[in-house]
Amino acid sequence: MTQLIFVPDDSAALSVGADDVADAILMEIRKRGLDTKLVRTGSRGLFWLEPLVEFGAPGGRIGYGGVTPESVPALFDDPGHRASLGLVEEIPFLKSQQRLTFARCGVTDPLSLEAYQSHGGLKGLRRALQMKPAGIVEEIVQSGLRGRGGAGFPAGIKWRTVAEAQGAQKYVVCNADEGDSGTFADRMLMEGDPFLLIEGMIIAGVAVGADKGFIYLRSEYPHAFAKLSRAVEIARQEGVLGEKILGSPHRFELELRLGAGAYICGEETSLLESLEGRRGQVRPKPPLPALSGLFGKPTVINNVLTLAAAPTILAEGAAFYKDFGMGRSRGTMPVQLAGNVRRGGLIERAFGLSLREIIEDYGGGTNSGRPVRAVQVGGPLGAYWPVSLLDTPFDYETFAEKSGMIGHGGVVVFDDTVDMAEQARFALEFCALESCGKCTPCRIGSTRGAETVDRIMQGENVADNTALVRDLCEVLRDGSLCALGGLTPMPVLSALDHFPEDFAAGRRAPAHNRK
Repeated sequence: MTQLIFVPDDSAALSVGADDVADAILMEIRKRGLDTKLVRTGSRGLFWLEPLVEFGAPGGRIGYGGVTPESVPALFDDPGHRASLGLVEEIPFLKSQQRLTFARCGVTDPLSLEAYQSHGGLKGLRRALQMKPAGIVEEIVQSGLRGRGGAGFPAGIKWRTVAEAQGAQKYVVCNADEGDSGTFADRMLMEGDPFLLIEGMIIAGVAVGADKGFIYLRSEYPHAFAKLSRAVEIARQEGVLGEKILGSPHRFELELRLGAGAYICGEETSLLESLEGRRGQVRPKPPLPALSGLFGKPTVINNVLTLAAAPTILAEGAAFYKDFGMGRSRGTMPVQLAGNVRRGGLIERAFGLSLREIIEDYGGGTNSGRPVRAVQVGGPLGAYWPVSLLDTPFDYETFAEKSGMIGHGGVVVFDDTVDMAEQARFALEFCALESCGKCTPCRIGSTRGAETVDRIMQGENVADNTALVRDLCEVLRDGSLCALGGLTPMPVLSALDHFPEDFAAGRRAPAHNRK
């Protein structure tokens, strides 16, 4: 029986030499004349172990972490090699997860439609094709699925609005412009299980009456673009895309479009402007994209993780999905753990686990060994929280009550050497650099805010300048056209509120001004 060896070709693994390891394994197979096949997979998200090599065995896959080309021969000589992690599925970081969306990542060949189907793929689409469109929408509504990229708006309500909108042409747009700091779940899924996103988009199209979809992908993801492009070709060849999907009367076409690196294009109306060939600038609302979106037509816009959840919901039923989570936060959330942690990577769990569990149980504490001082959840516009809030459950409403947000699920950890005044200034500078320039509060307020924080850090009229920063934050929050300016106050005010000592008078010059 042919033995299988699995090596990821995910960007994270490639960055630490996975291709060289794969080449060394192929050389060893040829040298020894073994009946062995190398399978390239996505990553399981245990990034501190990459390149993670897995040897197929009767009882499951045996893992070896941090493999180098030089260590490959020893893996063939000694199955009990010291690098052995035992059964990969039994590694505590992975075993305690509840993987629905990422169940196949790191397990199957991402471009094998046969492997995708053998592990449950297309089950949701096949069921959807037997249902009435309104029934599909209702399944999403009843599941409690909320957008996994920002404010957590109910996905089913958005789908229903588009389905009921008048228009001969409708669209499904996937926002794959993953630009938040500490986030990588979209990239991991597109590189490790691209057919899942394709299936989710087709389900959305059938549900709302759209026969055309676009994936707007950030240009910084060349590996994801290549993998998705090939997956779309395969899906079209196999009758999953195009006319008469899987023999049904439905049709759906899909195109990939590359962005140009603008953070603002993660905002849905700026994304639409870019898709239409214009500069990415925010559109006023109303009208909502659900009623007048791409080319003025009713459009579903969801991010990768939202659309990728749809196949599981259709395959297993709304009640199954809704059984995970707490309160109004249903299903699972792919949490991306990064920053100063020993074990960074992807954690998919039902809503409700605490930040402390994420950082300590999964992350193993700080990589520096120093105490945790702050954690930012929700990207560069998320709040900075102190250790006193680490027991907060991962839940949309609970986070909002404490002036925070979950956003795309990125968690970035800082130890006690972090300068929170510098972090507040960074948020304002980031907004100034990434602003589309359309509204004055965002364009000018962020620039003046960064300058004012500089004066605070230099000890100039600290009380007055602190009050001025708070006033500017109020203007940004209430006067900005979109969430870039509207949410920039969140990290600034949280730093001021939770870490006031870092803004005290008599501080040194800002680090960015020191030589």
